[in-house]
Amino acid sequence: MDLLARSLAARGIGRGDRIGYLGRNDIAGFEVFFAAGRLGAIFVPLNNRLTPNEAGRLLDDARPAVLFYGPEQADVAAQLSQPPLVPVAGDQPGSLTTLIEAGQQLPPLTAEVGLGDDAVILYTSGTTGASKGAVLSHANLTFNTMNQLAHADVLGTDTALCMAPLFHATGLGQVSLPTLFKGGTVVIATKFDPATILATIAGQRITSFSAVPTMLQMLCDHPAFATADLSSLRYVIYGGSTVAERVAMAWQSRSVPILQGYGMTEASPGVYLAVAEGAAARPVSIGFPHFFTDVQLAAPGQDPEGEAGPGHRQGELLVRGLNVSRGYWERPAETALAFRGGWFRSGDVLRMADDGWAYVVDRIKDIIISGGENIYPGEVEAAINALPGIADCAVIGLPDPRWGEVGLAFVVVTGTRDWTEAALQETLRAEVAPFKIPKYVRFVDQLPTTATGKVRKQDLRAALGKDTHAYRR
Repeated sequence: MDLLARSLAARGIGRGDRIGYLGRNDIAGFEVFFAAGRLGAIFVPLNNRLTPNEAGRLLDDARPAVLFYGPEQADVAAQLSQPPLVPVAGDQPGSLTTLIEAGQQLPPLTAEVGLGDDAVILYTSGTTGASKGAVLSHANLTFNTMNQLAHADVLGTDTALCMAPLFHATGLGQVSLPTLFKGGTVVIATKFDPATILATIAGQRITSFSAVPTMLQMLCDHPAFATADLSSLRYVIYGGSTVAERVAMAWQSRSVPILQGYGMTEASPGVYLAVAEGAAARPVSIGFPHFFTDVQLAAPGQDPEGEAGPGHRQGELLVRGLNVSRGYWERPAETALAFRGGWFRSGDVLRMADDGWAYVVDRIKDIIISGGENIYPGEVEAAINALPGIADCAVIGLPDPRWGEVGLAFVVVTGTRDWTEAALQETLRAEVAPFKIPKYVRFVDQLPTTATGKVRKQDLRAALGKDTHAYRR
């Protein structure tokens, strides 16, 4: 880490500069992350499933001084016009390996990095589809780690499995950094394969991991699950959406505590987490707020001034704390809208039961969560509307037994081109990542709109009614 930081400093990279990473989970990602932190630079991991156009737009926004890329992303990297590229694999001149070796001949670093310095930019988005980077400081990451340690019993003897991607706040914050902070070991899964993961848990004596519900479902549905050695697992943290009760029961039947958490990128990410005592009886609860995090449940639309006002049993979640981002990278308008009166507006409605355990009720925003990935309808709608012969479209989420949710696109055509569901889905593959492509397409004559022309998505959902089962294949 220090040797890589020395080489990057010799290239003129320092405090405040961005350092990009495009690749699968790998030890190289952690090396780049810690080297950036040592310099006072800002680590910018990108979703390794993005198309060249999508990755290019994020790079134009972050303007990193250098981009490290994995071997699986070589084709994407070759199509990017900037910035300077560094392969993480191989020992050719300019690779990660040679940069680390070169650092041995360079002087020690003298830069001092404080809690107030920016550490990471993680790209998230709103329902408008415009990607924006949440800026997380060293303090944000540190206090998220403290929150995890206060909530879960992380030990220096733990061996955690990192299988959530590093471009998500979960990949860094939920298990990896707390385990490393305590001096434990982190085993990195380069990709998610149920058979391999189950074998790794047994072979490496994994004590914890974080996952999305789809991962938990795929693992417990695998034929090897019933006989896999899971005895080393002390707990599993999951989030992104609520796990199916049968999946929770399957893990509980193997004596593995599963703890649902709730968070968002802007909170590094933890806000709520269930505790082992009581979680089994409340498998769909997100538990209690983290120690260093303040929360309020406010009436929808309430605009707090310093304090969120009287407490509510149900309402929009407002969050503040030392783990909460200062805002979005170079987006003052979006920052001002989301961070008001000292509170971050989550856009999610939560309910607190009489016993103090919290539950997610609904999302104010239209984000679709599919297999733990956020799909932003506005981005997909823009890609569809740009296609020839398309007059208008709207994308909503449908319940799905495997992925949690999938996209359904309502599309209005002009008649100048004969579109089919399969043809539209195939054409979109060149425009957006595969997980963003709507699973279903329904062609309609028109979309319901308000007097100002805004699509009334609630009317589309209501029109489907009980017919959503017709879209399940």
